Amino acid sequence: MSTLAAAPPRDAVTGDPARLRRAFGSFATGVTVVTVGGTSPRGMTANSFTSVSLDPALVLLCVGNDAVMNRVLAGTDTFAVSVLGAGQEDVARHFADRSRPVGAAQFDAMDWLPGPASGAPLIAGAAAHFECARWRAYDGGDHTVHLGRVLALDAVPDREPLVFHHGRFRRLAEPAEGERA
Repeated sequence: MSTLAAAPPRDAVTGDPARLRRAFGSFATGVTVVTVGGTSPRGMTANSFTSVSLDPALVLLCVGNDAVMNRVLAGTDTFAVSVLGAGQEDVARHFADRSRPVGAAQFDAMDWLPGPASGAPLIAGAAAHFECARWRAYDGGDHTVHLGRVLALDAVPDREPLVFHHGRFRRLAEPAEGERA
C-alpha cells in the first residue's frame, strides 16, 4: 500500500505563476478556434480542449473567466470548435489577438463556412470541426470548464494538426523509417 505525499503548501505552487505556466507548457496540446455564431459572431484561440465521452458525445474546453468568450458561451445554446491544421499558425495568432475586429469582421481575414448544426463559423482547412450544444459549465478556478454535446462533426484524417508546446507552435514529427513510434 502506498501513501500519497502531502500536497505542497499552496504558495509553493501558486506563488510563481511563470514557473507554473512553464510546467503546464511541457504538455503538448492541439490548437483550436472556438466560435459562436448569431448576430455578433465571435472566435477565440484555445488549447484547453479535449474529448470527454463517447456516449453521449461530449467535449470539454476551458475559457478564462475574464475572456469575452466566456460570457458569450454562457449566453448561447451552441458553439463550434475548429481543430487547426499544421500551417494555420496565422489563424491561431489572429484569434488570440485581443486587438482583432469585433463581430463578423474578425472572420474577414480567413476562409470559413457556417456550421449547418450551430450556425457558428467553421475555419476552412481545419483538421476537424465539432459543432456542439452547450451541455454544462463548471467553476475551474480562474477558468470556466465548458462541456458541449457534439451535434455534428467532420474530420480530415490525413490533415496534420497544429501543436503547441513550450510556448511555440510546432508540427508532429514522424519517426524515420525503421524507428519505433
